[in-house]
Amino acid sequence: MILGLTGSLGCGKSTAAKLFAERGFRHVDSDLVVREHVLPQPKVTAAIREHFGGGVFLPDGQVDRPALGVIVFSDDSERIWLEELTHPIYFDLLRSTLREGAGASWLVEVPLLFEKGMENWFDFTLCVACDSRSQLARLEQRGLDRALAEQRISKQLPLARKIELSDLVLWNDGSTGFLKSQVDRIVDSLVQAKAGAPFKENPDVHSSQDRRRHVRTR
Repeated sequence: MILGLTGSLGCGKSTAAKLFAERGFRHVDSDLVVREHVLPQPKVTAAIREHFGGGVFLPDGQVDRPALGVIVFSDDSERIWLEELTHPIYFDLLRSTLREGAGASWLVEVPLLFEKGMENWFDFTLCVACDSRSQLARLEQRGLDRALAEQRISKQLPLARKIELSDLVLWNDGSTGFLKSQVDRIVDSLVQAKAGAPFKENPDVHSSQDRRRHVRTR
């Protein structure tokens, strides 16, 4: 089983992913893959240096991601250029990872899952959501300026749209324990469904029209 996990910046994707990993899912952090396996590739760094210049590099030759982020999040054309450079490489790496781990259960954390049309990569898509006040407070605790946080959030699909498109929604306004209870119920239901039992509604995962799940027919 392959699950795709998304959500807006600061909603708690990484926390949810760790909880799935505790239940036996192998975890792929797409941002980490790009940071550690895509950006360091010589052809990628060469293209970035040629396009943006040396100002987006650290003294050791690594890409200065914060400096690069300032540029690409303030100019859509530059952001699209960078995505067109890095995303095909990321897609190839993800395909290889999933192919090598065929038969395992995977949780793939993808911030731009719907933006990049990756729905069909997964058996189910999940969105981690919270209210905007909690979201911005978490980002400020990470040291991200509010204006910069709002700018980066604006470059993604609205959270309400991600909720609408997702098969399952995890609401993360409460404690980690509450989030864990939702993850446990989802995993238990998916395991039962895989064994032949019907997928059960989970009232703790959604409590309103905006906190719902849709199960696709495949």
